[in-house]
Amino acid sequence: MVEDLILKAQKNEITEYKIYSYLSKKIKEGYNKKILKKIADDELKHYNFWKRLSKKDVKANFLRVYWYIFLATVFGLSFTLKFMENGENMAVKIYNGLKNKYKINSIIKDERVHERRLLNLIKEEKIEYAGSIVLGLNDALVELTGALAGLTFALQNAHIVAISGFIIGIAASLSMAASGYLSSKEGGEKNPLKSALYTGIAYVITVLLLIAPYVFLHTLYLALASTLTIAILIIAGYTFYITTAKNLKFWRRFLEMTIISLTVALITFSIGFLVRRWFGIEV
Repeated sequence: MVEDLILKAQKNEITEYKIYSYLSKKIKEGYNKKILKKIADDELKHYNFWKRLSKKDVKANFLRVYWYIFLATVFGLSFTLKFMENGENMAVKIYNGLKNKYKINSIIKDERVHERRLLNLIKEEKIEYAGSIVLGLNDALVELTGALAGLTFALQNAHIVAISGFIIGIAASLSMAASGYLSSKEGGEKNPLKSALYTGIAYVITVLLLIAPYVFLHTLYLALASTLTIAILIIAGYTFYITTAKNLKFWRRFLEMTIISLTVALITFSIGFLVRRWFGIEV
């Protein structure tokens, strides 16, 4: 049992050494690079400590290494490092099971220091402009989900709903980008144009995802159900990203945004029903 824990700890250390080494090489010179390099050196030191006890060489878990490299490339360092905190907590639990047998308080302290440093380590563009991304996502999810729900019942034609949704979405994304630019400029942000681009791009991507079911599915209400499902998945995905990167609570933000989007969709679906019934629209 003890030997298994030692080998597990050893594998965890060499795996995290590989991850931190890659991440430290990936970013430019500066404070962040030094911190990552220091953490990598600590992980290697811990690995060598366990190696002296186990008398064995242990290979890194390269699937985990490549997974975190992928996350860092796609989602940035802030999200990846915070996501790795779970691994740090697991390591501390392993060490707590061994601390009565071995003098490893310094290793446990290192792991806790890593966690504290990781909490405030990275300042990167993706997180600095998170507000602009949220603005684009929120508006697209609430406005377009509602518009598509209303158009679904009013028009009763999936392709016309898709075209209408696309036109509404693109027009709204340009409007949101312009509003984001002016708002950022008034707020004194360092790059209003970049803020506007993040808002507009987030809006357009959300629009394309939400109208996709109406393009590819022939059943109108199945398309609406798929759109609502995609909206919830987008909310869940982005909420998980931002709450992980900023160390916030997930469920409250997720439920709040989901309830708002679905409530607006229900209201506009009802309006579409009433418009079709009162005006006798047939498409």
